[in-house]
Amino acid sequence: MSADCSGRLREAVRQVTARHAVTRGGGGDRGSATVWSLAAIAVLCVVVGVVLAMGQAVVARHRAAGGADLAALAAADHWADGATAACARADRLARAQSARLVRCVLVGEISDVTAASGRGPFAAEVRARAGPAEADPGPVPESAGPVPKPAGPVPGPEPGPAPQGAPAGPAPQPDPALAP
Repeated sequence: MSADCSGRLREAVRQVTARHAVTRGGGGDRGSATVWSLAAIAVLCVVVGVVLAMGQAVVARHRAAGGADLAALAAADHWADGATAACARADRLARAQSARLVRCVLVGEISDVTAASGRGPFAAEVRARAGPAEADPGPVPESAGPVPKPAGPVPGPEPGPAPQGAPAGPAPQPDPALAP
């Protein structure tokens, strides 16, 4: 009887082991989907963080550029009040644009301004210059040879002084897109 009992016991163990292998999936990768999901979520969080940081840097750069441009225009517009007053006006405009004025130099009517925005790794500094358009360089010397004619129409007025009483450039033409 003991041989019969031991045979039945062996058979029962074999059946339980076979059932257990079927319910377990037969492999050792149970729960690996959870690990892969957590890894994918971690990678996505890092990517989103990097994109947000880059966005913050771009915003700081644009804020500094806007502040520098407006500050340079303000300083160039108020050059006659003196460098101190013009730079004070530029500083007020830069602060209004959420930027800080780092440098302001006036040479004649031309202002050279540097503005900064942001802090730490997201800080940006932008330089801007403003002033009147440069004067006409004058006529080309005859020894330079003939000046080639442009292929298309020439934009703007012809260089050189206009005769007395004549308009400085061509008469403005009405825009056909704005006509009623």
